[in-house]
Amino acid sequence: MKCKTHYLYFQTQSKRELINITDEVASVVYDSEIQEGMVLVSAMHITAGVFVNDHEPGLWQDIDDWLETLAPYRENYRHHRTGETNGDAHLKSLLVHHEVIVPVTEGKLDLGPWQQVFYAEFDGRRRKRLIIKAMGE
Repeated sequence: MKCKTHYLYFQTQSKRELINITDEVASVVYDSEIQEGMVLVSAMHITAGVFVNDHEPGLWQDIDDWLETLAPYRENYRHHRTGETNGDAHLKSLLVHHEVIVPVTEGKLDLGPWQQVFYAEFDGRRRKRLIIKAMGE
């Protein structure tokens, strides 16, 4: 079995940001020379997430609105007693989850016709890391 590990680093300009990372994930798969297997994409911070969905700005806004409805920014999260002010970011990360696994078939990401891989930042403006790990034959 072959494995290839690559790290991406982000420092977003805003607190919440969505970044399409499909091309970077595909590049790691290509460099791995894996023909059949999978690639794990995982945010390495508890206030960020990774998900697969459509690359359409209206949908992005719908997702952001939905997350803000379910986990709104507010002053009174118990987590804020630690001195942090990102309680909502932790909850948003739980909702989208921190990782995805994408199949690799014939050396390429095996995504559906509209599917793309996204990094979702919920507490940005500082350096964060993501791991891409391709595994297979």
